[in-house]
Formats: sequence, structure tokens, C-alpha cells
Amino acid sequence: MKLDILVKNVAVWGHEVLCDLGIAGGRFVSLGQAGAAANAALTLDAEGRMAVPGFVEPHIHLDKALISERAPVNVSGTLTEAIEILWEIKRNYTVEEIADRASRVLAQALGHGVTRLRTHVDVDPIGGTRPAEGLIRARERFRDLMDIQIVAFPQEGIVKSPGTEALMREVMKAGVDVVGGMPFNENSPEDSRRHIEIAFDIAKEFDADIDMHVDETDDPMARTLEVLAELTIKNGWQGRVTAGHTCALASYPRNYADHVIDRLREANVNMIANPATNLMLQGRLDDFPKRRGVTQVKELLAAGVNVACGQDCVHDTFYPFGQNDPLEIAFLLCHASQMSQPGEILTVMDMVTGNGARALRVPDFRVAPGGVADLVVLDARDAREAFATRAPRRWVIRKGKLIAETRLETHRYFDIQAAPAR
Repeated sequence: MKLDILVKNVAVWGHEVLCDLGIAGGRFVSLGQAGAAANAALTLDAEGRMAVPGFVEPHIHLDKALISERAPVNVSGTLTEAIEILWEIKRNYTVEEIADRASRVLAQALGHGVTRLRTHVDVDPIGGTRPAEGLIRARERFRDLMDIQIVAFPQEGIVKSPGTEALMREVMKAGVDVVGGMPFNENSPEDSRRHIEIAFDIAKEFDADIDMHVDETDDPMARTLEVLAELTIKNGWQGRVTAGHTCALASYPRNYADHVIDRLREANVNMIANPATNLMLQGRLDDFPKRRGVTQVKELLAAGVNVACGQDCVHDTFYPFGQNDPLEIAFLLCHASQMSQPGEILTVMDMVTGNGARALRVPDFRVAPGGVADLVVLDARDAREAFATRAPRRWVIRKGKLIAETRLETHRYFDIQAAPAR
């Protein structure tokens, strides 16, 4: 068989020896010992570089991305002010400008090797269905380049925001994939519980997964995460629910935190850490010691809970940085969660690849014959080097086609041997 692409001498994530990887018809067709002869239209010699089966971005807000280009400054730097600034901007949204901003960020993500992505989109009476329509339009533009899931996100609440529940059903009918939520942003614990119950009602109606922002607060009395786990079990939605942020978990006393983590494991809830945004936003009003708001990653992993990590925000009212690069987010998480041991570094690479794929329920996410030929070759030999250097993406292959390539040249006009002695 003539191959479309042969990737030679590549260190495929999860394999201990260098491989030659054959691609034809958009799929992997061979994976064997390096040095085997093969006929290919395009041959790429990885020279021992590592490769992953595409990065997974499980949590981002494309409808808000790049909005800082025209938004007032968030003076307090808090989550509350970020949301309030957005109110006026959302009233003036247009479908096309949302699609255009999202497309710019998606193109950047693709260059960084992201081949699967889940984005939240605000659904409320302020912006109506326009944000969802804009992201559906952007998704269509990237249909052959990236698998994109859209989450209906009621940031303004459901119970306290009349009309939102109907809008969520409307956008689900229009092509949104996942039911979102933000239960702590209601006026009482009873309304927070009702918020989650409504989300499950909608999810059952559309046979959809659920992905909620949960307890994105420093308040150790926030309790919606445990309610989400309880209702996941009650509704038989184990494995189909994801909780993002969960900052309050970082402030819980140990005994209650362990109880909640055990319930999350029982409910098979996926967890998403968002280190960039939460390091920036949480603890703003604290004196020292200052809480940092990143969820209990090590403890969740140790309990057997699936944990991934995501970008969350890109140049918006919540976060002024971000380039939708999973290696940057992984690098931040290594610091925020103090994951520096060799095994922990490997786990963090899992968090931006396979763990994210599990949260998005991506089938057969691996480099193996018969699988969809998505591959990112990094200019690094291992995960530690990849994070430390935020390694350039040497090649990005999507469905068997080379779609991005990075070539770097460094010219040094000095000679360290000639440096004067001290």
C-alpha cells in the first residue's frame, strides 16, 4: 500500500520505542518498528521527537474570546465585575463578529495542535441566541479541521433569569451539543439545586451530556458540587457530567473535601481545572495567606477521578492573556498544583490529551491502526521538555492531512569560547 504520509522515528505518546507511523485515507494504517521501508507521498522524519494524538481543549469561551479589544478594563479584577462589564457588550453582539472572533482563536488553537475542543457559549435574555448562532457558524467553518462541541451556558442563572430555560432549549434544537450550568450564581441553595435539576431535564430531553461551571468562588460554604454529584447518580448520568473550575473545593476543610471527592468518584464526574483564569481571579479580596482557587487536582486524581485542564478565557474581561495553547496551560498547572515529579509530569500530559478526550467522550482516542489520523509532533523529546519550552508544534496532522508546520532557525552571532576570562 502506498501511504499518504509516513512519520519516521517518532516517539508516540504511550509507546516506549521509536516508531514509524503510516497514514492513508485519513487513518493510521501501520505502526511499527522504526526503520521499516515504506512508500509514501510525504515522508516526515521526526528524529526522535514525541507525538500525541492531538491536544484536547475541554473548556473555553469562544463567544467572549478577544472581547478585551473593545471592553472596558476590569478594575477590580474580579469575576463579578467581569460578568457585569459583559452585559452591555452582549446587548450589541452580532452573529458574524462572534463567528469571526471565535475563528481567529480556533485557527490559533489548530496551529498549537488542538484537534478536539469544547466551548461554552452564553445563553441568556441579554444576548439571546446570537452567541450560539455565532459559534455554530464558526464550527461549520472548521468542520473538516477540528471536532467542536458547544455547551449552552446560563451564566446569568436559570431560576433568577426568566426566559433562559426556554432559550437553552431553543439553542439545543439549533445544534448546540451539551447542557451547561452555573448553579452557584442563583439566589439561594434551593434555587441552585433547581438550576441543576432543570439542566438534567434538558439533558434528558436531548440525550445530551452536561458540563457545568461549579462553585467558581472562594466561599468554602458553596455546596453545589456535592449536589451535582448526587443528582448525577439519581439521574443515571454517570460518565456524562463534567464540572469545571470547582474553586470552592480548594477551600473546603479536609474531611468535607474528601467526602465530596468520594461522591464525585462514585458519580464518575469529570473535572476540569482552569489554572490560568482561577489563579488570576480567585482570592482577590483576601489578605495573606491568600487563596489561589485552583481545585484539588492531586487529591482528585488519587481518588480515581478523571481530571483534565483547559484554557477557559482568551483576552476577555476575565483574563487578559491566553493563546489557547495546551502546553502553556499544562505548564501553569504543574506550578499551581505542584506537579513536578516525573510521574506527575506524565499525568499532566495525560490531562491535556487522553483525560480531556474522556471528558468529551471522544471514542478510540489513540494512535493505532484504524484510528483517525490526528497527530501532533512536538519539538521535544519528552513531556518535561515539552512543558518547559512550550515546544513548537513541528507538524500538525488532521485526518491524514498536514495542516500546520513550524520551522525554527536560530543564528548565534557569538562564541562562548572567545568570551574574556574574569
